[in-house]
Amino acid sequence: MLRILANDGMDKAAVDHLQSLGHEVCLDTYSIEELKTELKDFDAIVIRSATKIRAELIDAVAGSRLKLIVRAGVGVDNIDVKYAEEKGITVRNTPYSSSASVAELTLAHMFSVARFVGVATATMRNGEWNKKAYKGTEISGKTLGLIGFGRIAQEVARKATVLGMRVVYFDHHPIEHSISGCTAESMEDVIKEADYISLHVPYIKEIGPIIQKEQFDMMKDGVYLINCARGGVVKEADLLDALNSGKVAGAGIDVFEEEPTKNMELINHPLVSATPHIGASTKEAQERIGVETYNVILEELA
Repeated sequence: MLRILANDGMDKAAVDHLQSLGHEVCLDTYSIEELKTELKDFDAIVIRSATKIRAELIDAVAGSRLKLIVRAGVGVDNIDVKYAEEKGITVRNTPYSSSASVAELTLAHMFSVARFVGVATATMRNGEWNKKAYKGTEISGKTLGLIGFGRIAQEVARKATVLGMRVVYFDHHPIEHSISGCTAESMEDVIKEADYISLHVPYIKEIGPIIQKEQFDMMKDGVYLINCARGGVVKEADLLDALNSGKVAGAGIDVFEEEPTKNMELINHPLVSATPHIGASTKEAQERIGVETYNVILEELA
């Protein structure tokens, strides 16, 4: 019997499946200090974005029963992956499950900022009828620039081309795909050409933000920026400057430098569409993540 701690929760169907196989699934939530003791008695821990597994915690549980960390999601920036593996703990994620959901949220933010959906809703709730204030722009016929061209970005590209957008993209690695209407370019060219820029890259601490003042200065006046990737890949202070100067006409943001964010100036900006890191928060994605999670656990440990 495996003992599995789902410290940030787990889809009920996945819990039921693991329990039907005779495994124990604990849905308690422990603090990092508590995990230093409690985690030693589990074979695996499943986390989302809330729990951070850093070197201090890994040192505390190294050599114990724990053999597997599963990130129920795509990004693993909340885990010191290399250090965990050096200590004999396998780290896996679920990269296939949430692409459609994150891609749809990306498009939702694009529509929101293009048509002032957020600020129009807010002002109407204040009793205002600003019919002439919100002259938006159509997405069809515009150029979408994708920074990173993995599974999520490719899903965005498929949907965007159907909407009549031209797609250019940059990725550090050659990407084989069968999506028509997409052109690989340098990151600088993507930034310069795009009417909409959407980010689909991990946050790498040693590199820091990849979109900051230098990149904003390269962009078209009136560009739209979407970040449903990771907080930190955009320097929020420079984004605010670009919004206030008119360089950026709108920004859709699902992820922040600090979460929960305290940057109230940014999320209250009238040109910003903001959501609280909900890219994978659909019923369908969570069901798929649950299936992929228990498959990983059984593959690694059963």
